[in-house]
Amino acid sequence: MYVVDTLEFPALGNHSYLASGPRTAVAVDPPRDVDQVVAAAARRGVRIAYVAETHVHNDYVSGGLELARLTGARYLVPAGAAVSFPRTPVTDGDTVAVDENLVLRALATPGHTPHHTAYVLEDDGRAVAAFTGGSLLIGAVGRPDLVEPRLTGSLARAQHASAHRLADALDDAVRLLPTHGFGSFCASRQGQGEETTVGAERAGNTALTKDVDAFVAELLAGLDDVPAYYAHMGPANAAGPAPVDLTPPEPADAGRIAARLAAGEWVVDLRHRVAFAAGHVPGTFNFEAEGKLATYLAWLLPWGKPVTLLAETPARLADAQRELVRVGIDRPAAAASGDPRSWVRPGERLTSCGRATFADLATARAERNDVVVLDVRRDSERRTGYVADSAHIPVQDLHGRLGEVPDGEVWVHCASGTRATIGASLLDAVGRSVVVVDDLFDGAERAGLTVHRPASR
Repeated sequence: MYVVDTLEFPALGNHSYLASGPRTAVAVDPPRDVDQVVAAAARRGVRIAYVAETHVHNDYVSGGLELARLTGARYLVPAGAAVSFPRTPVTDGDTVAVDENLVLRALATPGHTPHHTAYVLEDDGRAVAAFTGGSLLIGAVGRPDLVEPRLTGSLARAQHASAHRLADALDDAVRLLPTHGFGSFCASRQGQGEETTVGAERAGNTALTKDVDAFVAELLAGLDDVPAYYAHMGPANAAGPAPVDLTPPEPADAGRIAARLAAGEWVVDLRHRVAFAAGHVPGTFNFEAEGKLATYLAWLLPWGKPVTLLAETPARLADAQRELVRVGIDRPAAAASGDPRSWVRPGERLTSCGRATFADLATARAERNDVVVLDVRRDSERRTGYVADSAHIPVQDLHGRLGEVPDGEVWVHCASGTRATIGASLLDAVGRSVVVVDDLFDGAERAGLTVHRPASR
């Protein structure tokens, strides 16, 4: 009898898996912080005999090499992946015996990458689950545009063929267990739910319901922005990631925080946007720990730039540090926790910024002429509708385009408030007067604002 444990990483939108028999197990697409995979195996009382990668990942640093080293497991990597470390290369049709009557079979599924490989888990000769990585996802497929622009079209067609190969090879009841697609930018679009089956995808996934030309046209038209840090993930994984160090970083007192800010380093406040707005160290940026911290900080932070973290508690700092190593931000330069008033030197004060709703924005616009509305959503979101006479700079571009923001008090909005507070903090740090619109964009029109939408143009 087999069991599959799912390890969820909502900040990155990914899952990893541990498939176990009575005595031994295989870990599929493990995270860089491998201790939790080891702990999952310990809870099951099994030995990790194999570690399997579906592909060289573009969105996070893999823990596969380290997990194999720690456990003595064989490290299964697609043979077509150009890597710089010893591994067991796997090709289409290769099998390994995970445990008695439990077999893992490799199935070539190019599309997300040229070498992408899915793994079918067979229990007593019957396929029971498929680990599909970035191939067939929940209501979607993995993006084909992350490897090389010249390959995007051919990889999109390969995704269609690979989806059909999976569907043709597997019964409807087989569990489909993808790595991407739970909020990951590696997914072509976001599906619904945490679990699916081959049958459910056969009925509703456009890779299986549309012909190849219609599917490719839709897929390529829907591709969104690629986080900048992705450019560093593939090379790091191909070279062989180093083990992580999760020991606490150097403590930062008020003087050290001031010195790091003066040196032009990033000091990041991890508190909720309400707390940040009420009082924060001047010059700091707000990336909420509860949001997609790893994705957005790694996307905006100049690669390799030192970062100091501020949080309410040491536990919050430890959680953030763990999230950041998954995207290659290995060691914070320093960190501080506790009362924010201790983060400034004697005689200095915390600063604050405004928070408001879209209704407040509508009132302010009616009463004043110095209100600037800045939309920091992605281009694709902007195309679905926008506040009339608003400026638009996606949050991932804002740090390099601060000079383009019009004069006046800047009311920053996104879809819900998370990215708005990032953008507002970037502007606040350079002395602009800012207000965070901490509200859902869906309600902007009901709040009294004119919203231009495609249907009304």
